[in-house]
Amino acid sequence: MKQEPVKDVIWRVKSWSELGREELYSLLKLRSEVFVVEQDCVYQDLDDKDKDALHVWMERAGAPAEKGGEILATTRLLPAGSSYEAEVSIGRVVTAQSLRRDGWGRELMRRSLDEVHLAWEGVPIRISAQKYLEAFYASFGFSTVGEPYLEDGIPHVAMTRPAGPA
Repeated sequence: MKQEPVKDVIWRVKSWSELGREELYSLLKLRSEVFVVEQDCVYQDLDDKDKDALHVWMERAGAPAEKGGEILATTRLLPAGSSYEAEVSIGRVVTAQSLRRDGWGRELMRRSLDEVHLAWEGVPIRISAQKYLEAFYASFGFSTVGEPYLEDGIPHVAMTRPAGPA
């Protein structure tokens, strides 16, 4: 059964030190629901990189994550030197299953690219994209580099994008 469309949302961007307990719990819960349970992928989500990241997310208006409300979509933005030596990284890109095909993933990426531009202007971006999303990321100016590879048992491709806003 499809849920009612989400209309009123709030977008947030916080560093590790700004995250509250409830916000962190909600971020990790959504990532676990999608990557571990839905995609049946056992992997080490807690990799110490969250501490270096800017976390971008969308939550329901009136139900803030800081008070235990639900986070509906999120990304993790990492500075150059964290995942890749010379590029910023956008990773842990996730949208709640109930919101897919409603345009929220596009909005999440657009906002994430804008935040990367604000935080690390002039630095190119590299992502490790699930292969089936290659065209989605290409629509944001990413280009595939190299051959497909397996990451945690799922086909991926490396993709790069020049610096600049969405």
